[in-house]
Amino acid sequence: MPMTIAEKILARASGKKEVRPDEIVIADIDIAMSHENGDMVRKSFLEIGVDKVWDPNKIVIIFDHRIPAESEKTATSHKALREFVKAQGIKNFFDVGRGGICHQILPDEGYVWPGAVLVGTDSHTTTHGAFGALATGIGATEMAGVWTEGKLWFKVPRTIKITINGKLNPNVYAKDVILYVIGKISSNGADYSAVEFCGETIDDMTIASRMVLTNLSMEMGAKTAFTPIDEKLKDYLAKRDVKGNPDWTLKADPDAKYAEEIVIDAEKEITEPQIACPHEVDNIKPISKLGRVNVNQGVLGSCTNGRLEDLEVAAKILDGNKIHPDCRLVIVPASQEIYLQALERKYIEIFIRAGAIVNPPGCGPCLGIHQGVIAAGENCVSSTNRNFQGRMGSKDSNLYLASPAVVAASAIKGYLALPDRLKDSNDKEKSYFSDKKLEV
Repeated sequence: MPMTIAEKILARASGKKEVRPDEIVIADIDIAMSHENGDMVRKSFLEIGVDKVWDPNKIVIIFDHRIPAESEKTATSHKALREFVKAQGIKNFFDVGRGGICHQILPDEGYVWPGAVLVGTDSHTTTHGAFGALATGIGATEMAGVWTEGKLWFKVPRTIKITINGKLNPNVYAKDVILYVIGKISSNGADYSAVEFCGETIDDMTIASRMVLTNLSMEMGAKTAFTPIDEKLKDYLAKRDVKGNPDWTLKADPDAKYAEEIVIDAEKEITEPQIACPHEVDNIKPISKLGRVNVNQGVLGSCTNGRLEDLEVAAKILDGNKIHPDCRLVIVPASQEIYLQALERKYIEIFIRAGAIVNPPGCGPCLGIHQGVIAAGENCVSSTNRNFQGRMGSKDSNLYLASPAVVAASAIKGYLALPDRLKDSNDKEKSYFSDKKLEV
């Protein structure tokens, strides 16, 4: 029987020749990831009464959400999980200052590969479909079961195929592409589905940009999502210490059955930056349709857009400019490695001279706990992944989602702005994407 990518991976992991949508299977887990919420998993695991986890080499713990600890309660939770990790012999542990955002660390440290089954106690675990893994978020009690047995039940998802062709227009990035898709099919349009992204536009994207697509697929309900398993991916993983055995032959069969097929002409349909407006991720509008929206804070970072290419785009825009006096700009590199690369390329210096603040690698203000929450009546434009009411602070604030380029340009202007035309110190307009180059 012809199968999609998700079906092939679940068939292998459950020891079957083939599987069908809606079938229940018990699959072997290759990698189980938790961040600080691993302390909740720890408590559930202890209640089960098993002395040792099933395989300490397949469990990865990464502190990224509340770092450094913002309260005594968090510090106590961190301490308990550190002690558990040591007692269980879990070597794949990334403490404060030694890693970054979990969804950046997993691929960079080789914990994800084509054909793997990866589960994480974080909803945006779908990010790792950019590396050919069937990756999905699960709850703490489910993860306690995985820590115990190394297996988990899955209902085989239906698959939606999204083909995107055409060259991206100026100022349009992967973030705009996926926001457009979410607006097109809605926040529940892919509920419990696997999504396969393909087409010329996707082929041309960097691995970092493809991660944006799979990351935000969760925001349209996807159980998992995939981008092409190709030479670009092979080159990326060749530089990493991959812990498993990649299946470079993995792809959907030509006659695989899809629940739905969507075709998008990026050049004709996505002509300008897309903005997710309050308070739903699928409330998408082209930036030109919004009028003037004043911005009190910009946030650049997160598991969606905290990578080096995102910082580079912002640095090109911010170089020689100043953050608007009525606005703040919070920048959060996705990992220590990216932070170092940004330092070497002088991006961090550009940010600081522009008046931005650079937070330590991690989730930062995205989860609305610390490091940049917003007050009642404030508007924030962010490169993060959710704009629910109260997500980044007060329930009476407004959060707009956009690309790193729009975030940077808006922080300079003080309102939602296109990044291609800004004014220099002599109040003359100039383009930042035709002739501006940074020293590397």
